[in-house]
Amino acid sequence: MILASHGIIASQIASFDADAVAFFTRVTTAGGSLSTTEKQAVNQLVLDLKANSLWTPMKAIYPMVGASAAACAQNLKSSSFTGNFVGGWTFASTGVTGNGTNGYMQTGFFPHTELSVNSNHQSVYVRTSITIATVDVGQSNPKWLTAVSFTGTYYIYNPTNAITLSGLTTNMLNLSINTRRSSTDLKYFRNNAQIASSSTTNSQSFDTSEVTLASSGGSTFFSPREYAFMSLGDGLTDTQASNFYTAVQAFQTTLNREV
Repeated sequence: MILASHGIIASQIASFDADAVAFFTRVTTAGGSLSTTEKQAVNQLVLDLKANSLWTPMKAIYPMVGASAAACAQNLKSSSFTGNFVGGWTFASTGVTGNGTNGYMQTGFFPHTELSVNSNHQSVYVRTSITIATVDVGQSNPKWLTAVSFTGTYYIYNPTNAITLSGLTTNMLNLSINTRRSSTDLKYFRNNAQIASSSTTNSQSFDTSEVTLASSGGSTFFSPREYAFMSLGDGLTDTQASNFYTAVQAFQTTLNREV
């Protein structure tokens, strides 16, 4: 029998992970829809994350599937932290793209209440390059963000401004992971490679503002880049970061939008 609420047959839904099915329900309830390929890709992503002890550290996962605001706003991990797209956005099967002027996504995620200041990560999958100053993921008071300037300098706040990176304009299409594992252990990964680390002691707490996608707290540095994935959660070990990249890249490859 066809299940109209999901658009898949009963035998298929029985083989899907319960958390994937719950995500499908949130998408359809919000007025969005997913293709069979997107559902299969999401389900495999959930299985891969769970198999590699990556499901529990995640607080919010935005797969950016469904080519609509209703679908892309949904958090795969739970019904909490549903996104809200503000300003101008374009939604496609390849991801979401802000207009670079006033487009950003509110997450409703406040790291000072949800995470430990010395165990956290933010990740984002970027499909387009830029030549202007932007923030991929951040807060209005820049204590926890990943930002790039037009010179190619990347600023990694977590929450101390601990890493400044130059000369990265040749590899701007990537899965970027900004993760802190202790007060003296901060690392930045791109596409399964460690780009930088810092042992500078973190002396700051999180700001009280929410995290946004494609801007610094919805106030400045709006990004025109295309995003195909975002996550927020606890700190990731080197092994977890590597396995996370593998799982996310497999997900993107299934959807024919890998970089």
